[in-house]
Amino acid sequence: MAKRTTRELRIRRHNRVRFSVSGTAERPRVAVFRSNKHISVQIIDDEAGRTLVSASSVEKGIKTDGGNIDGAKAVGKEVAGRMKEAGISSVVFDRGGFAYHGRVAALADAMRAEGMVF
Repeated sequence: MAKRTTRELRIRRHNRVRFSVSGTAERPRVAVFRSNKHISVQIIDDEAGRTLVSASSVEKGIKTDGGNIDGAKAVGKEVAGRMKEAGISSVVFDRGGFAYHGRVAALADAMRAEGMVF
């Protein structure tokens, strides 16, 4: 029996989370992706199947490294500002199969500090 890779295990966890978490127009889903060097987040309306707002540490406007907690906080603050401009204040959080710890938790805390409710 072949051993599952770390990526395959994360995708299995993500599928379990996605079974119960879905975004609507009133309360979209915050989808987080974390790599070794960067972190990105999308605000998604699953009913319409479209991304409403996104932010990533790869963008030129965000001047921090996404591979650490400070970078995750910067991305969280940026996406929260964009959500305010779009008129979104309440969301559901999809951690993407990652543990709610470290950079993922820092991103969520930065969004909450900017007034987002989840």
